[in-house]
Amino acid sequence: MGNVYLTGAGPGDMELLTVKALRVIKEADVVIYDRLANPELLKEAKDGCEFVYVGKEDGRHSMPQDDINETIYQNSLKYENVVRLKGGDPFVFGRGGEEAVYLHERGVGFEIIPGITSSVAVPAYAGIPVTHRGVAVSFRVVTGHESPNKKSSQIPWENYKTDDTIVFLMGLHNLPKIAKKLMQIGKPADYPCAVISRGTTPDQVVIVGTLEDIVEKSKGIPTPALIVVGKVVKLREQLKWFGN
Repeated sequence: MGNVYLTGAGPGDMELLTVKALRVIKEADVVIYDRLANPELLKEAKDGCEFVYVGKEDGRHSMPQDDINETIYQNSLKYENVVRLKGGDPFVFGRGGEEAVYLHERGVGFEIIPGITSSVAVPAYAGIPVTHRGVAVSFRVVTGHESPNKKSSQIPWENYKTDDTIVFLMGLHNLPKIAKKLMQIGKPADYPCAVISRGTTPDQVVIVGTLEDIVEKSKGIPTPALIVVGKVVKLREQLKWFGN
């Protein structure tokens, strides 16, 4: 039985991969990766390494999480070094905890290798700090895509009346609902927000607007994308650097 490395691939820029993550990729016998991990990272693997794709493809649904868990487990029975490569950080809406529990229950050893989370890195590449003295003293990271099986939302919308920065991950398709909900709890229509597509990569696109017009402005923007809501968005004009 091998060891599994639940590894964060970072937000997209190859150079934002951690040294430890790069080492285990180079030593891997098999890499199980999803669509949010930069595929260029696979070129760092040794000759003979097997690659298993468990992400979403055009016209096909993602592999169910239960099947991904079992795929990781079965590969741990075959190989000494198994790398589960996940975009961003495994424990920030990456379902890495579920995979780790599955392995623990079956006696498989594992290590967690954190990755730079897109919730901080992508806004930074857009020139938007998630905190800034005198503007925002804290920030929240929120899922923008809840399970359709839940009868009611677990997002505590009433807690978002403050000027904390809010970063929504995986929320592009729910942007109309998010903007409407934030205005319903009292945020003004002209409250600043931004949508950042394919952040930290050469294809990065940043759309800046308000809760009132961001849906219209960001129509057609490709995924993956995240949403930043907060007064820190106004700092972009001074701090934008990437792609300039």
